[in-house]
Amino acid sequence: MTSLWLDRPDLPAYPGVPPGRSCDVAVVGGGLTGLTTALLLARAGASVALLEARRLGAVTTGNSTGKVTLLQGTKLARVARRHSTATLRTYVEANREGQQWLLRYCTEHDVPFQTRPDLVVAQSPGGRDRVGEVHDAAHEAQLPVEWLEDAGLPMPTFGVARLPDQAQLDTMDLVLALARDIERHGGEIFENSRVHGLHQGSPNRVAVGEVEVAADRVVLATGTPVLDRGAFFARLSPHRTHALALDVPGPLPQVMAITGDEPFRSLRTAPTADGERLVVAGAGHPVGRAVSTRELVMELTRWVTELFPGAVPTHVWAAQDYRGTDELPSVGPLLPRSDRVLVATGFDKWGLAMGPAAALAISSAILEGQMIWTHPLRTWRPGGLAGLDKVVTLNAGVASRLARDKLSPRVHSSAVVPPEGQGRVERDAGHDVAVSTVDGVTRRLTASCTHLGGVVSWNDAEHTWDCPLHGSRFAADGQVLEGPATCALRTLEQPR
Repeated sequence: MTSLWLDRPDLPAYPGVPPGRSCDVAVVGGGLTGLTTALLLARAGASVALLEARRLGAVTTGNSTGKVTLLQGTKLARVARRHSTATLRTYVEANREGQQWLLRYCTEHDVPFQTRPDLVVAQSPGGRDRVGEVHDAAHEAQLPVEWLEDAGLPMPTFGVARLPDQAQLDTMDLVLALARDIERHGGEIFENSRVHGLHQGSPNRVAVGEVEVAADRVVLATGTPVLDRGAFFARLSPHRTHALALDVPGPLPQVMAITGDEPFRSLRTAPTADGERLVVAGAGHPVGRAVSTRELVMELTRWVTELFPGAVPTHVWAAQDYRGTDELPSVGPLLPRSDRVLVATGFDKWGLAMGPAAALAISSAILEGQMIWTHPLRTWRPGGLAGLDKVVTLNAGVASRLARDKLSPRVHSSAVVPPEGQGRVERDAGHDVAVSTVDGVTRRLTASCTHLGGVVSWNDAEHTWDCPLHGSRFAADGQVLEGPATCALRTLEQPR
C-alpha cells in the first residue's frame, strides 16, 4: 500500500549513520516535525544529524491527507470541552504559527500548494449539533468561521462550519524541499537508522544498531516517543485511518471537507500530472482492534464510489496518529527538570500545522529563546490532570485487553497454513505464535509485542501485525514499522 504522495520516482536515498558520528543535536524522525526542527537548528549554526528509521516521510507525513488547516474537524470542539477559552486560543495560535511558517516556506521554496475553504459537515440531522459545537468553538477561538446550510457536495448536508483560506499540498514535495535545505545548511540526514536506546549524559549517546551517535541534545519527533522514559505511551491513544486516491470523471468540488459525525469521512482534491484526483480518508479505528481492516477499506470505497459514480481507486494507504488524553499535543522535555531530551507528540491527525509549530518551539528552547504560546502545550504542564480520567480509562482498557488476549482461545499449531494475505495467532507449546502468508511465504513469529508484551493482531488490509495496546506495528517478517517498539518480532522455526 503506497500513498499518492510516496508514489514517485524522485525520492532520494540517504546512507545509514556511520560509526563515530557526533553533533550538537540528534533529531530522531524524518517526518515534517523532525525535518523542520533539523532545518531551524542547522540554519542557526548548530551541527545536526537527522536519524530516520526507514525513509524520509515513510510514516505519518507521507501518508497524511495533506491538509494544512486551523479548523481541524471536531478537534476544536473537543479542546473547548476540556479547557479554558485561553487554552483553546493558545492551541489555535500555535497552529496558526505553524501554518504560517509552513506556507511561507512553501512560497519561498516553490513548493506548490492550493488555497481552499475547509468545511466541517453534518451528514445527518443528529450531527447538526456536533458541527454547531465546532462552529462555536472556532468562533470562541476567534477564527473567521461561518455557518452554512449547504456544503456544495454531492451528499445531503444538515449544516456546515466553513473556514476560508486554508491550504492543501503534496506532503512529499515539502519533505524533499526541507531535506535539500537541511543539507545546504550543513545538516546530515541518515536513513535506515533506527534508534533503539539512549544513554543520557554529557554528551547523550544515541544507540542506532551497533553504532552510537554522541549529541548534546536529542529531539524525538517519532509520532509516539520511541524511548519509554516519561511513559508517554500511557497518555496517548493510537489511531489508524485509511485513505484512497481516485480518478473521477467530471469536475470535483474545490473544497477541503470532513464530516463532523460518524462515519467520519475526509475529502480533498489533488492535482497530478495525470489530472486532478480525489483523496478520501476514513475507516478509522484504534490500532490493532479492528476485526477486519480490509472490510473497513472496502466500506470506504463503496461510500465514495456511490457518491462519485465512475470513480476508480488508484492508490490505497493508511496513516497512524496519536491523541493525547487531554486533547492537547505535548511539546517539550521528555522528563521533568531536564531539557537534554525533547519530544513532540499527540498531534491527533493535524500535524501539518502543529508539527512546524512544535519544531519552532523546540528549536527556540534549544537556542534559549521562548514562545509564549507554548506554555499550555508543554509536556509536563501544570493542569495536566485535565485528562486524568481518560488516562485511567485508557490504561484500564489496555490492561483488560492484555489479560483477555493472553487468556483467549487459540487455534493450536496446525499444518494448514493461512491462505495468501491472511494471518492468525496460534498456540504452540503454551506460547502465542503469529503465523501469516504473504507473497507466497509463510512465516511464524513470536506474537508478543516487543514493547510491553501485547498480543499482536493481523491487519488484513496492510498485511501487518499490529499491537492493540500502544500502537506498535510490524511487517509480516517481523520488522518494526512504527510505534514505541524498537525491536523486531522474533522469527520461529517452521513446525516439522
